[in-house]
Parts: sequence; C-alpha cells; structure tokens
Amino acid sequence: MIGRIWAIALNTFREAARIRVLYGILVVVLASNLVAVFVGELSRHDADRFARDIGLAGISLFGSLTAIFLGVFLLYTEVQRRTIHAIVCKPISRWEFVVGKYAGMAVVLSVLVSVFAVAMLAMLVWQGAGVSAGVVKALVLSWLEVITVAAIAIFFSSFSTPFLSGIFALGMWLIGRLTPDLEAATRAAAPWIRITTRVALEIVPDVHLFAVSGRTLDGAAVSVHGDFVPWSYVALAAGHGVGWTVALLALAAVLFHRRDFV
Repeated sequence: MIGRIWAIALNTFREAARIRVLYGILVVVLASNLVAVFVGELSRHDADRFARDIGLAGISLFGSLTAIFLGVFLLYTEVQRRTIHAIVCKPISRWEFVVGKYAGMAVVLSVLVSVFAVAMLAMLVWQGAGVSAGVVKALVLSWLEVITVAAIAIFFSSFSTPFLSGIFALGMWLIGRLTPDLEAATRAAAPWIRITTRVALEIVPDVHLFAVSGRTLDGAAVSVHGDFVPWSYVALAAGHGVGWTVALLALAAVLFHRRDFV
C-alpha cells in the first residue's frame, strides 16, 4: 500500500514540477522579498518589519493559491485525459490514488514553502535582523496552512469541475481566514444571521489559526515582531490542521470512489 501511494505521489511531483505557473509564482514571491527590502530601506526604521510582514504574507497568500491551483487541476487532469481508466484497472484502490495525489502535492508545496522561507530568512540575515523563534514558528504555521488548503482543494476536486472547485476552495479559505472578523461583524445582527454564520463557520477549517500575528489571542496581542505564540500553540494548530486534512481526504476518497468515469 505504501509503495503504491508513494508511486502516485512521485508521479504527481514530477507532473507538478513541469507546470510553468509554479516557476512564475516562485519568481513573484522572491521579487516581493526584494521589494520588501527596498521599501524597508526607504523607511530606515521599519526595514525588518517590512521584510517579515511581506515575506510571511507572500508565503501565506501565494502558497495557498498554489495549493488551490494544484488541488483543483492535478486530480481533474487525470479524469480529463482519461488516464484514470488505466489507473483504476490496476490493483490500486481509489482512496490510495487520492492520498497519493495529495502526498505528491504536499511534497511540491513543502518544497515551494521551503524556498520562500529560505529567501525570506536570507533577506533578514542580510539586513542584520537575525532570525527569531517567532519567525520560525510563523513559517511553520504558514506551511501548515498551505498543506491544509491543499486538502480543501482535493476535497472539492474529487466531485466537481475545476472552475467550481476553485471557487469553493477559495471561498472556504477566505471564510476560514476571516472567521474572527465574521464573528465580530454578526454579533449585533439578527439571531438567524448569527445562527447561520455560526453553523457555516463550524463546517469550515479555522485557517485563521495559522495566521495569528497581529491578532489578540487569549486576551494578549501576539506579533511576529514581538511576543509570539508558544510552541504548544503551534502543536495545537498542527493538530487542528491534521484533523481537518484527514477528514477532508476521507470524504474525498468516498466521493471519488462513487464517481463514474464512463
């Protein structure tokens, strides 16, 4: 079983590595780090802050968008090209195919996030800012966000078209990022609006847990530029991401198993 999943993951990695869009995203993120350094130098006193903020924002935004793009198209491409017929005829379960696709995507996204992170850390060191524990924790949380979003995209791609899957995945990611804001905005709303919002938020992964810098957590303000969350919080956030990933992949496997490719 592990061998079959790994074979699919490796093939997915090779397929994703040939997508030129990924290299364009890589260039954009690296360029954003350079822009952060340039703008920071103009402000003189906030160079380190700009480098951290823009670097982390780039990893979160472009990493998540890349995860949605890969999750939407890599699974659907197998169906569109009808290569899925040859695959399902082999001694391999459909759930193994789904998990293998996700594993390959996770490897690709991990490599991309690593490159983004190395570029950001190199900029910080070049500026003489150093690398704090808060920055390392923020990078780990950003990586967790990206691979969780990949599971969301795989889930929708298992039963829908690329366009709708992309819309649904993007919407779920945005809602997950804006959960605290949506809760605050509906506190003074009508009861049915609060109930509807609460139900909607319960079925959406709390992606905002991975982007806590600048927010208030347990009554205390946390920031990557100052006091940040402890490693225990990172572990809890990782547990949340793993739980949602497993649940979404399980649902995706069930839906993909019932799908008719004729």
